[in-house]
Amino acid sequence: MSLRANRVGEQMKKELGEIIGRKIKDPRIGFVTVTDVQVTGDLQIAKVYISVLGDEEQRENTLKGLATAKGFIRSEIGQRIRLRKTPEIQFEFDESIDYGNRIETLIHEINRSSEKTED
Repeated sequence: MSLRANRVGEQMKKELGEIIGRKIKDPRIGFVTVTDVQVTGDLQIAKVYISVLGDEEQRENTLKGLATAKGFIRSEIGQRIRLRKTPEIQFEFDESIDYGNRIETLIHEINRSSEKTED
């Protein structure tokens, strides 16, 4: 990925956090954290990785709400970041947080079981 794509991604991450948190009033959208934005080298597509607080239903509802607001979000980004063409936005869940939590749980379970065998 180019340096420019990285810079655009970082700028978009900052702006998206503000737009989603303050500008969108869709009740389906829960507490969202934008964890990363990966922009293609040609600046055509931006994959926005999000983390949502809540259960699977809340996560799905949030994704639907964001999909509905995609046009508005893209136009807001276009006004805030000076680019010839605003990248197409794709929202995806950041699975790395869930993966990290799962590993942490497994480590705690292993530690608990090894403490019991030492007794």
